[in-house]
Amino acid sequence: AASYEGHEGIVKLLLEKDANVNADGGEYGNALYAASYEGHEGIVKLLLEKDANVNAQGGEYGNALQAASSQGHEGIMKLLLEKDANVNAQGGYFGNTLQAASSQGHEGIVKLLLEKDVNVNAQGGWFGNALQAAASRGHERVVKLLLEKDANVNAQGGWYSNALQAASYGGHEG
Repeated sequence: AASYEGHEGIVKLLLEKDANVNADGGEYGNALYAASYEGHEGIVKLLLEKDANVNAQGGEYGNALQAASSQGHEGIMKLLLEKDANVNAQGGYFGNTLQAASSQGHEGIVKLLLEKDVNVNAQGGWFGNALQAAASRGHERVVKLLLEKDANVNAQGGWYSNALQAASYGGHEG
């Protein structure tokens, strides 16, 4: 709760008393995930200094990297990636981190992930893949970035079945 709400002083006190930095449970899976989702960069740094598991799975968004990605917290993404967060981890609502960023139109995060050799065609999650996620929401610049990295325009899966249907459903002419 302290990590989610941004109570950095309380987080410090708890960590000084040897609170389990990797304890899991609840809606947000763990403290690192909660702080990453809410954009509390100072708390993320504290938790990482105490060796929080950057690849722990759980919660609606699967892991801390996907949670930060979905909310557009680029600074937190960089911190997690410096600690070797897995850009291709699967799970959660979006299925993967690239799909989370693409669905929300977070162009800077999409670029960051593409530089880290994320699997541009990874399948899973509600949209099926990152291209379908971006196309369905009308994020044309993200669609272009994904296509430049050879996203499969005919990949099947997810709610819309393919990218063309996703764009058509959303009414996005491009």
